[in-house]
Amino acid sequence: MSNQVVEKTEELVTPILDEMNLYLVDVEFEKEGKNWFLRVYIDKDGGVDIEECGKVSEQLSEKLDENDPVSVPYFLEVSSPGVERPLKNKKDFEENIGKTVYVKLYEPLDNSKEFEGVLNEFTGDSLKLEIKVKSRKKEVEIPYEKIAKARLAVTFN
Repeated sequence: MSNQVVEKTEELVTPILDEMNLYLVDVEFEKEGKNWFLRVYIDKDGGVDIEECGKVSEQLSEKLDENDPVSVPYFLEVSSPGVERPLKNKKDFEENIGKTVYVKLYEPLDNSKEFEGVLNEFTGDSLKLEIKVKSRKKEVEIPYEKIAKARLAVTFN
């Protein structure tokens, strides 16, 4: 059910976002406690504001009511992905070269499944991260297909 809800929501929200010059970052349909949440993360260059999120929410809510892809009661949330936005596809990696990212892998690489560092390079098949090991910097190459999750990471200097 969850994948079908996500796919249908993506299909319904895309024309709304196109009309407003926004883009879709992610859609999640998750149960937390007793409640279901349909979360839609949107963005644009320079970021989105609460008014834009509200307009998308109103229009999407109407479309969801008309098409009824969700069979259980749920809460709809439309928001910005925030500073630690997920990196969901190759384009996201390409656009964030030079930024600090957190990457979690399906299987260990160099005895670790989690890495955080500066994204130095992305070829489409792999990415190179500059990580710190104690006080030294080291470059690690991670195959793209081994990435389970990735997001931007906030660093404080």
